[in-house]
Amino acid sequence: MKKHIFFRLLAIFLLVIAVATLTLDLQVRRSWEASLRREIELALRQKVAMFADRVNNDHQLTPAQLAQLIAQQAGARATIIDSTGKVLADSTADRETMENHAQRPEFQAALHGSVGASTRQSATVGVDYLYVAAPVANGAVRLAYPLQAIQEARQRIRSELLACTVLAVLAAAVIAALYTRRLSNRLQRIVGFAAKVAEGDLSARLDEHSQDEIGAVAHSLDATTKKLQENFEALQTNRDQLETLLNSMQEAVLAVDRDGRVQWANRRMEKLLSVGVRVNASVVETIRDPNFLATIQIALRQRTLATQRAVSIAPGKVFNVTAAPMSSGRAVAVLHDITEIERVEKTRRDFIANVSHELRTPLTSIQGYAETLLDTAGETNSNREFLEIIRKNAARMTRLTEDLLILAKVESGEQKLDLQALSPEELLCEAAESFREYELNGKLELAVLNQAQQAVSADRNAIFQVFRNLIDNAVKYAASGERVEIGARDVQGAVEFFVRDYGPGIASEHLPRLFERFYRVDKARSRESGGTGLGLAIAKHIVRVHGGTIWAMSELNHGSTFFFTLPAAPEGMAADGTVPA
Repeated sequence: MKKHIFFRLLAIFLLVIAVATLTLDLQVRRSWEASLRREIELALRQKVAMFADRVNNDHQLTPAQLAQLIAQQAGARATIIDSTGKVLADSTADRETMENHAQRPEFQAALHGSVGASTRQSATVGVDYLYVAAPVANGAVRLAYPLQAIQEARQRIRSELLACTVLAVLAAAVIAALYTRRLSNRLQRIVGFAAKVAEGDLSARLDEHSQDEIGAVAHSLDATTKKLQENFEALQTNRDQLETLLNSMQEAVLAVDRDGRVQWANRRMEKLLSVGVRVNASVVETIRDPNFLATIQIALRQRTLATQRAVSIAPGKVFNVTAAPMSSGRAVAVLHDITEIERVEKTRRDFIANVSHELRTPLTSIQGYAETLLDTAGETNSNREFLEIIRKNAARMTRLTEDLLILAKVESGEQKLDLQALSPEELLCEAAESFREYELNGKLELAVLNQAQQAVSADRNAIFQVFRNLIDNAVKYAASGERVEIGARDVQGAVEFFVRDYGPGIASEHLPRLFERFYRVDKARSRESGGTGLGLAIAKHIVRVHGGTIWAMSELNHGSTFFFTLPAAPEGMAADGTVPA
């Protein structure tokens, strides 16, 4: 790095020196030469004027003597020329051998009465001259100054300039070496500091007191490292706290990167898996449960929260797996152990089913005997009222046990669905037909409003039961003769069904609990109508088993509407539920 900086700095110095030298040589030298030439020409003009005056007034000396005298006094070559261009005398050459000067530009100017000047190489002596001529009687006089002196001065200046350039280069090399050494030492300290930081030593600091640009960089790096150390310590503290918290959880937690490799797991997860957790290995090497892996993939690819039930992660354990996406494309999965909850729930369902099953026979007997006694009792029998109460309550308890058995089968999964591709129009018409008796008796007006075009994947009998419970519920709360509407419309990937009544409506505080078991908005009216409080719970579980959702919307004195969705049937699904390969 030191040599690199030295050569780069020296190259910059050399470039500056070269530019300065060329500038001096091309611009300053030219200006100096032009100035010197102007001075020489001005001096020659003055001297040639004196030369012309002497020739015009001095008649004692011959032209040759005058030329020699003026040449000595002026320090220049002197020439006397007649009006035809013939040389009469010359201080340097033999006039007999000299050419006619009639066509020389300075002589032409002199013949026209002005001082003329020109520069050219002398044909006589072969040297560049500056010629200046002035008019005299019957001709002209001329002084010529050799420009070789200017060329010699130019060479001398160039030699001096070259020597100065060499000295400047040597000085630049020394300065570059000294500056490079100092700069390199400072940069080496910065590089060493950066290497320490890269190795994780955030306590490293730069001892830099200079206020130049490198000093400013060093101060900024120091401040950045200090802030980074503070943030890292805070992050480490938060990480330790989070790790302690996660390790103290009863739920197993597993984090994976965007490629599905295990990044971290808490102690509960490590204890749960007999093979242990392999960090940086694919998650499938640690957990092979398909539902767990599917949940992780949904969180990684779709970047949404996903929840599924897993039964093969650990022997005899059932988990509710929740996977959530994190920043940088990662995901974290939390395993909730629901083994005990499912065991208790199964026990509860079995108990309810067993009790309901055991109650069916005695309740049927009670109801049958009550009906027999009612048939044999006269209209005036004082016990008839009591027998009617017994029959009604026995019938209500029978319906209750039947609903409990149905609910237990739906919740436990014992009731297998016979999925078929069914049209919404067909389902709505079957539901409306079962309540046609109410319409014929004038108790209500049942309207079918169907806008759905796509078929649904559903069990005919199960969905009929959903419609029966919802319509029965609407009939109970709608006033006599009121309108009840059932219908459907297409939504994305599903069909939305609804049952709407125009009864008294339901207060908003009751809506979240409508689908709970035995929950009644108006308990007295429900008992009077013979309701069991399980119809909406049964409908909810049937819809969920189909993969749909159910909800209610209502406003007091404006009726109620119950909605539920069913998934659209796959393209090509047959009436028996099969899909061609």
